[in-house]
Amino acid sequence: MNYISDSHSDANRDLTVNFTNDEIDFLIAQEVCRLATANNNFPHVTPVSYIFVKGKLAFATDYDTRKYKNIVKNKNVAIVIDTYDSSTINRAVVIEGDAEIVENGVEFEGLYGKFYKKFEWVRREPWNAGEAPFVLVTPMRKMSWGI
Repeated sequence: MNYISDSHSDANRDLTVNFTNDEIDFLIAQEVCRLATANNNFPHVTPVSYIFVKGKLAFATDYDTRKYKNIVKNKNVAIVIDTYDSSTINRAVVIEGDAEIVENGVEFEGLYGKFYKKFEWVRREPWNAGEAPFVLVTPMRKMSWGI
């Protein structure tokens, strides 16, 4: 398993939402989630590669995307991380939270380093601060099943 956080306690520190150890293992092990944003009552859902670090989810985006523009106008997001192995073995974590744009600085560099380590596509097509931001989602509510 590819752990991004140093420990379960580190991954769950200082949060409104407390994840179980099994939920943390599940969130760390996955690479793709479905992100829902909204603007003017129109929802937008898109898959994104993410990392789970210190109890938050982070993903990269481009400035010209609909998800970025929606988050700038409305920081409320929902995320689903799920696996469906059969009609009876389903696992998922659903998170509702607040999104924050991280464009530069120490936090950007830390997130970038973790993305660079986890994702081959980042190593293949690197970028610098100011070219594409990260979005950091602080979970406010969650539910899960099968975990």
